[in-house]
Amino acid sequence: MPAEFHRDRFTVSTDPSRLDREAIHAALQESYWAPNRPREVVDRSLENSITFGLYDGNRQIGMVRVVTDYATFAWICDVYVLEAYRGQGLGKWLMECVVSYPEMQKMRRWLLATRDAHELYRKYGFNELTAPERWMEMRPADSPDNQALPAV
Repeated sequence: MPAEFHRDRFTVSTDPSRLDREAIHAALQESYWAPNRPREVVDRSLENSITFGLYDGNRQIGMVRVVTDYATFAWICDVYVLEAYRGQGLGKWLMECVVSYPEMQKMRRWLLATRDAHELYRKYGFNELTAPERWMEMRPADSPDNQALPAV
């Protein structure tokens, strides 16, 4: 059952039918992490994640996507608030909705990656990896997302 949270004229909703996929794709094309992500990949990612859409009335102005098994692990990704709406605390409120969402309360581990919002996420309990030597990643060279990312 989708949930909704309200603050003034803004709504956060987990209802996938509310998602404006064109707006999401456009926002991701402007992001530093997914400027080359094809629309069909965006659609598939939305279908296989829990999404927290941020709306001004019916207009989609932000989102958080959570990849999860609903039992032990949650990966926060594709977080954005449109530039015209930044500075109003909407990103903080959006994260509060995500971390307080009942389905997410039993997670053993949360993960996210950010280039420049470390201080924002620290407010919600995120820190650098405790044991980075245990973590590995695979980034196929032909992945569209990796074409815009610097080599590690």
